[in-house]
Amino acid sequence: MSIFLCPCCGRPLQQDPAKYYCPKGHVFDRSKSGYVNLLLPNSKHSKLPGDNKLMVAARRNFLSKGYYQPLAELICKIAEQYFQNSDILLDVGCGEGYYTNQIQRHLNHNQTQVSLSGIDISKFALDKAAKQNKAINYAVASAFHLPVDDHSCNGVFNLFAPYCGEELLRVLRPDGYMILAVPGKEHLWELKQAVYQQPYKNEVKDTILQGFHLIEQQHLCYPIHLEEPELIDSLFKMTPYYYKTSIEDYQRLASLKELTVTVEFHLFVYQSNLK
Repeated sequence: MSIFLCPCCGRPLQQDPAKYYCPKGHVFDRSKSGYVNLLLPNSKHSKLPGDNKLMVAARRNFLSKGYYQPLAELICKIAEQYFQNSDILLDVGCGEGYYTNQIQRHLNHNQTQVSLSGIDISKFALDKAAKQNKAINYAVASAFHLPVDDHSCNGVFNLFAPYCGEELLRVLRPDGYMILAVPGKEHLWELKQAVYQQPYKNEVKDTILQGFHLIEQQHLCYPIHLEEPELIDSLFKMTPYYYKTSIEDYQRLASLKELTVTVEFHLFVYQSNLK
């Protein structure tokens, strides 16, 4: 089942194996991997918005090694507590689908047959995501203009992705849940120390979000040991730091043979206050 709306006219989109289409006659072809591009040309801020091929490949390489698996398992456990059979769920800023895929398989394996869709602005990320799991509907779109109907979702995920509270509240049902993941203060601290002469720790943001009520929070913090320069490089390239780093600073990273680094995550469960 598709929860997507036509970005041209706002009508519900029907789907078949080759395309999505609306009653007004607007048609959007599925890619070979299965995702649909609902980002109109006049909505783009660049020719190829979102994560590029380099960042997607780096993230895929790093995550495939299991370093963030404890986080994925915690997200799945929390999702099982809050979502029920037939719920409609949306992963906003899903990237290459690392968490989306595990959530869908975990819930359906435990006899919670949910409908899960994923949205990201990077077509390179969604190409990878769509190839992994055909049970998930993926669409290229902006987190700030979701092509999803008002109050149509029982739950949304916002995992290390751009946050637009107004849009998340709009698509959530009045009693819907949001699972939010953000990096902790110490996240990747040793990596920053290795690269920058004046590193800074992550900002700890306020947990109060307009329109939402915080009902649960979890914390994960543990060290990981990277034994190969390739993995250190992949970890760095999957972060925004890579594109803001000078050649001189990057060369310090390239000289590392191994590195033990702290990963720290905060997980929050919010419920919509809107009635």
